[in-house]
Amino acid sequence: MYEQEVRTPMRVLIEDMDVRLARFAPEITGDPKRSMFRIYRDIRFSKDKSPYKTNAGCWFWHRDADSRVGDNAEGGGAGFYFHLQPGSSFTGAGIWMPPRPLLNKVRDAIAEDPPGFERVVTQPGFVRRFGGLDDEAVLKRMPRGFPEAHPAARWLKYQSFVAGKAIRDKQVTSARLPALLEDEFARLLPLVRWLNGALGLRTATRR
Repeated sequence: MYEQEVRTPMRVLIEDMDVRLARFAPEITGDPKRSMFRIYRDIRFSKDKSPYKTNAGCWFWHRDADSRVGDNAEGGGAGFYFHLQPGSSFTGAGIWMPPRPLLNKVRDAIAEDPPGFERVVTQPGFVRRFGGLDDEAVLKRMPRGFPEAHPAARWLKYQSFVAGKAIRDKQVTSARLPALLEDEFARLLPLVRWLNGALGLRTATRR
């Protein structure tokens, strides 16, 4: 059931999105074997010992970066994400909980050019559509090394730099899902490219 109803369709979607990304964000790639997250849960430190996830997800990353995400991706970068779960599907982009070296690079880039970063994350269309940056992981105090009165103080407290939008079940099951994801990813591309630029990952004009 899982292979037929989830894994195979997700792999087809990943291949489709990789072709679409080649047109408008050629530095971002997807791979049917590497983009999809494992169905197995990490239960080592969890009270819930259920072995399987009740969702599926896939990740599209910069071709010069580590394909992993989160605090294990020492050489990671910003990219696009699709989360599939009945009643809770969404699309997103950015860099989620990067390890300290990457987080420091992003913060340093923001500190050097606050207006440049703000132009991306406070752009009216971006805020209207995605609600701005997700503020789930924000420090209460300024990170070490930055003054409280820094002009970019608001943004320097972020520990993740992600944004996204919920997708209705009706949209997920539609044949237009790839086109919808392409549209959302294109709107999120300025954030992804700004973050990758801060990490030394270049924009490409072709594959």
